[in-house]
Amino acid sequence: MNLHTTLSSASLLLALTLAGGALQASPYLGDGHLLGTPDELSWGPVGSMGEGAEIAVIEGNLGEEEPFTFRLRLADGYEIRPHVHPAYERVTVLSGTLHFAHGETFDPEATVRLPVGGYAIMSPGDAMFGYAEGETVIQLHGTGPWGIEYLDPADDPRL
Repeated sequence: MNLHTTLSSASLLLALTLAGGALQASPYLGDGHLLGTPDELSWGPVGSMGEGAEIAVIEGNLGEEEPFTFRLRLADGYEIRPHVHPAYERVTVLSGTLHFAHGETFDPEATVRLPVGGYAIMSPGDAMFGYAEGETVIQLHGTGPWGIEYLDPADDPRL
């Protein structure tokens, strides 16, 4: 993956997120404190993930080189097809169960079951995949720009 692809992916994700109204009215950008409850989050579609996934950005601009925190809500059975990210990504399971694995081929039998409180840290360029058991909410954080590149272009809903 090159820098242009990464920045294009991040910019496209941000544009699709903004168009879908998924950003909160005022995402945290580092001034003072931010306190909130789950019912205050604004959920919207995730252009890079397709139907069955929703995003709520808590802090940061996903297209910039700055800290970000966001949540993904995944429908029961939602498949996260094999992909890579340009930077470290840290995931914590807040509800439901995430089955997750390292690898280039989607194989449900190869996943590790991550229940509520489970976590994963993935390094840049390492292929990963997974699926949700029950409606699942995960929180992701890292330093942007955030991007996703599917190993098989047929898995990318943006194309």
